[in-house]
Amino acid sequence: MRGSTPAPGNEFVRYGGNTSCVAVAHDRASAPTLVLDAGTGLQRLSRVLNGEPFRGSILLGHLHWDHTHGLPFFAAGDNPAAAVDLYVPRQSDDGAEALLARAVSPPHFPITPAQLRGQWRFLDLDDGDHEIEGFSVRVRDIPHPGGRTFGYRIGDERSTIAYLSDHWPISLGKGPNGLGEFHESALELADGVDVLIHDSQYTAEEFAERWMFGHSAIDYAVELARRTKAKRLMLFHHDPPRTDDQLDAIVEGLRGGDVSVSAAAEGMSLDLPPAP
Repeated sequence: MRGSTPAPGNEFVRYGGNTSCVAVAHDRASAPTLVLDAGTGLQRLSRVLNGEPFRGSILLGHLHWDHTHGLPFFAAGDNPAAAVDLYVPRQSDDGAEALLARAVSPPHFPITPAQLRGQWRFLDLDDGDHEIEGFSVRVRDIPHPGGRTFGYRIGDERSTIAYLSDHWPISLGKGPNGLGEFHESALELADGVDVLIHDSQYTAEEFAERWMFGHSAIDYAVELARRTKAKRLMLFHHDPPRTDDQLDAIVEGLRGGDVSVSAAAEGMSLDLPPAP
């Protein structure tokens, strides 16, 4: 899934151009009830639900546009029969709904969050361990400029995933490879997970010029997966101009290492734990 802005066009068909959104279900027989981020990719979840209303929770990693743009266009959530708990990283005393309304309200947008149909609750979320929709949810602050940002570790009795969509570890120091510190929160969230979904916006060469933009290098994500013994790494938050062919070449270049690496693609579905 894309970072920063959607990427339409023929060069982005296979991996997709929508921004961050991951839906999680307990099994294939169940509808997704937990959603990580609400970028433009959230619209696709309505198709997965086949016209049924969404009843579950959405966890926002942070409040930047590319992680919230999908909310007012989420047909399964903007539905009289929907029931949605939307969790927002606690920023201030303003509260979750007021923070969202800064971007989703006139004159920036025709309606406010409170005007979404169905039963919506806008909830502040803090660092800690939580139980949400039958999943254990570990929440940790991770560095990213422009507002409080969370990484998540999601698990049930079968499997775990870590989700660090927007991550700026170099803000904490250069680290051993010059791409950022392998800091406590990142190591804890990713430790031994079945899948690590991680910000991989830049190549190492690009990172040398764009390190100040708040994101990670692909090589940082690979090394984090190696250090934490994550079973699989999904490169995520692709740079908007990164074409399908370029992503193919990046994944091919990482093949054969001691970390299993794939690039996240729109509509991709994973069964966890993987079949033996």
